[in-house]
Amino acid sequence: MATPIGNLEDITVRALRLLGEVDLIACEDTRHTAKLLRHYGIEKPTLSYHQHNEASRAGELVQRLEQGAQIILVTDAGTPVISDPGHRLVSLCLERQIPVIPIPGPSAVIAALAASGVPAGEFLFLGFLPSRPTARRKVLQNLAKESRTVVLYEAPHRLADTLSDALDCLGRRQAVLAREMTKIHEEFMRADLAELLVRVQQQPVRGEITLLIGPPLPGDAKTQESCTVSLPQRVEEMMREQQIDRKSALKLVARERGLTKRQAYKQLIGGA
Repeated sequence: MATPIGNLEDITVRALRLLGEVDLIACEDTRHTAKLLRHYGIEKPTLSYHQHNEASRAGELVQRLEQGAQIILVTDAGTPVISDPGHRLVSLCLERQIPVIPIPGPSAVIAALAASGVPAGEFLFLGFLPSRPTARRKVLQNLAKESRTVVLYEAPHRLADTLSDALDCLGRRQAVLAREMTKIHEEFMRADLAELLVRVQQQPVRGEITLLIGPPLPGDAKTQESCTVSLPQRVEEMMREQQIDRKSALKLVARERGLTKRQAYKQLIGGA
C-alpha cells in the first residue's frame, strides 16, 4: 500500500479504511508508520519488514497469511517494492498463490514528473544509481543515446558527484531537481546539468531528492557520442582530430561537456 511521501493528507480513503480493517501492518520502520497511524487515530499491530530482515520476515508473514490473517505492507514513503523493500514478500506470496492486491497512492516519481516541465510522455526510472563512481559512470554512459526523460533518486551526499558524472556522460541536458516534495520545504530547481552542479556545489542540498534529466537537446548527438568515452580519451581524440596541443584540446572538451576548466583538469589528471 502506498503511503504519503511527506504530507500526511496525501492518502486515499480506501487506504485509511483498509489500515483500520487488517490484522497486521508490516512496516519498513514501525516508528515512522506509527506517526501516520496516530494522525488518523488507527490502532493496529505493526511488525518491522525492511531490507535487513526481508529474508526471514517474508516467510513469517506468508505463514500468517496462509493461516487467514489480513496483512498490509507499507514502506516509509511511497509504494513498497519501488526502490523499497517488498519484492521478496510479493514473490513468495505469488509462489504460494496468495493474492497480492495493490493499493495505489502517492509516488515521488509521478509527482516530480507532473511538475517538472520536462517531457513526460515516456520516461525511464532508474531508482538509485550505484554508489561506486565507476559503476555509476558505466550506467550513465549507457544512457548517452537515451531519448527519454530519465528519473532517479539520489542521496544528498552523492548528489554533486552524480550531477558531475551525468554532465560528463550526457552533456548539458535540461534537468530538474525535486526536493522534499509535499513537505514544508518543497523545492524544484530547474536548469541544465552544469548549472545545477554549480548550485549544488555552492550550497549543498538536503532532504529527499528526485532528479529528472531531460532528453538530449537538438544538435547534441556529437556530445552524446563523445561522452561514452572518458575525458582523457576524448582529449586524445581531439588532439588527433584537430591537430592541436593538449591544453587546447582540454579547453574544447571542457566546453563540449559543459565543464569548467578546473573540473575538466581534475578529470584529466584523475583519469576519469
